[in-house]
Amino acid sequence: MPLVTTETRRGVATLTLDSPTNRNALSTALIEELLAALAAAEADDAVRAVVLTHTGPVFCSGADLKETAAAFGSGKPPVSRLGDVLAAIWESRKPVLARVGGPARAGGLGLIAAADIAVCTTAATFAFSEVRIGVIPAVISTTVLPRLAPRAAAELYLTGATFDGARAERIGLVTAAVEAERLDETVEGYVRDLVRGAPGALAGAKELLRSREPDTFRDEVAAMTELSVRFFGSAEGMEGIMAFRDKRDPNWVPDGAA
Repeated sequence: MPLVTTETRRGVATLTLDSPTNRNALSTALIEELLAALAAAEADDAVRAVVLTHTGPVFCSGADLKETAAAFGSGKPPVSRLGDVLAAIWESRKPVLARVGGPARAGGLGLIAAADIAVCTTAATFAFSEVRIGVIPAVISTTVLPRLAPRAAAELYLTGATFDGARAERIGLVTAAVEAERLDETVEGYVRDLVRGAPGALAGAKELLRSREPDTFRDEVAAMTELSVRFFGSAEGMEGIMAFRDKRDPNWVPDGAA
């Protein structure tokens, strides 16, 4: 069964993360399918805008930690390909809108930040949970840090604390946070506006939005991917992932800590 499905209608390609059994975790297989779906939408002249959404209650739980644990010492963890997805969304000539109807963690926040427009529910929860499993949000920083207020980024990167949709809007992670019953109508409103733009003008506007970025975006993605992979393969990363799997505190948490 596909892990990413595509439906194209009235100029909009809707790409759906469809792996609810593992909370739409970013496995290598899902990443490869998402890359293929994004490339197909980019190449289709009939597609004017892209919506990234999900099945199940969770938008994306971040890297597939089960696959990551299996990759220790051999092979490449899924995070080694995540940067390619972020770049594909960030650099797309077509507007990309993230529809977030539930929680997102770690790498899932990178997808949201890469999108041009993101709409979530006020009840959705978010966390940069990397430090709590001994790794860092390196590769997703390429898309997250240009969005987030610096003080919020420092707090949330360092604490790994959970925050809701209303705060995600205030700090710039998402464009709008709405009540669950208004999510689809809000997304549809943005889509109606997007498809009224001329394709070339939309692409040009996206270039303007990126014009103040260094020309080395891909180099930054590559460097941050290498850093992410190094932390995932570190002793702390391995301990953190094993602790997460075993539903226990990692060995660096002081005795008696809440």
